[in-house]
Amino acid sequence: MNRRKIGIVLLGVISIMGLTRNAMADGSPAKLRELKDIELQRIEKALPEKATAAPARPRKVLVFWLCKGYFHESIPVVNKAIEMMGSKTGAFETVTSNNMNDFSAKKLAEFDAVVFNSTSMLDFKESSQREALMDFAKGGKGIIGIHAAIDNFYTWPEAAEMMGAIFVNHPWTANGIWAVRNAEPNHPLNAAFNGKGFKIKDELYRSKPLKLKENCRVLLTLDMKDPATKNARGANANDVNMPLDWIRNYGKGRVFYCGLGHNNGVFYRQAILQHLLDGIQFAIGDLKVDATPLKETQ
Repeated sequence: MNRRKIGIVLLGVISIMGLTRNAMADGSPAKLRELKDIELQRIEKALPEKATAAPARPRKVLVFWLCKGYFHESIPVVNKAIEMMGSKTGAFETVTSNNMNDFSAKKLAEFDAVVFNSTSMLDFKESSQREALMDFAKGGKGIIGIHAAIDNFYTWPEAAEMMGAIFVNHPWTANGIWAVRNAEPNHPLNAAFNGKGFKIKDELYRSKPLKLKENCRVLLTLDMKDPATKNARGANANDVNMPLDWIRNYGKGRVFYCGLGHNNGVFYRQAILQHLLDGIQFAIGDLKVDATPLKETQ
């Protein structure tokens, strides 16, 4: 709790809701639960049939799921969905881990991208681990953040800025159905949505952008023209084009952040899994798309 308070002060964020949310958390378990057959069937049914872009070479992705704060029950679902996605499409091989020792230059050299799967309160206390991750990202590899991936790095501003934003709170709670605006209908990473926005039952974040306008290309935002989304408890007039998904170039590397993913059901939707595959392939470097920031979408 104290560490989160210190980090938020350092980054200029004050969020009572956010503090309460993580104060209730116990961190992640040592071992994740096995998915039920019905869950595996739902994921399988929603998976893309093939990779959008042919891999330039065999790819390997580290899916990291350690939580020091709030643990999302969707984490094992996401781990399995990404594993099954890579296997079915041939886009990449997947390794899952909750071991901070994997953040070494030697270990990271095995991978083309790191997925932060709703990790929370990671601070990377060891300077060698910080250096390894920054060198990995800037050197041409990929960083993918899912949902709570922006609930990290409160005492490491460089990594928080790399992700593009940090968590503030979530007026759009997990039991509500909220409207998502397609900010870039013609962008290749939004092809799964057929040029349209959509509604989703999920927990959606209000975040504090960190040079997001200057560095990131926003793909999805909250649709505050929708009455339910606009009138959610805790929503306010400043929640205009609140970013949910974005991409960016980072040095020679690439970052993709997807703000969806609190609820398991998010990963039983075909369009979401296609969007996730395309984002991962962008971050790896196989799917070439324009990541130039467009300030008018934010």
